[in-house]
Amino acid sequence: MLTKGKKKGTTRFTFKPSNSPKVVQLAGDFNNWKPIQMRSGTNRAFAIDMPLRCGTHQYKFIVDEQWVTDPDNTLSTPNAYGTTNSVAQVD
Repeated sequence: MLTKGKKKGTTRFTFKPSNSPKVVQLAGDFNNWKPIQMRSGTNRAFAIDMPLRCGTHQYKFIVDEQWVTDPDNTLSTPNAYGTTNSVAQVD
């Protein structure tokens, strides 16, 4: 799920798993696809605020080493690996 972050110019990425993963990370074109650890919070959800420029960004969550699209975001695009990436539109 995407929402505005707490600080100006940030976007909050939230992932609420159906199971109890050990590690949830975020990777996207905004950080050269290098996974960044997300923090667990309330209601078993994992979240991170990222500074993003206006425009379109591709991303995925990494859940216990498995790359998955954002189940709460219907925007996606095909990637070079034959799967899809989630798309964040930042205004």
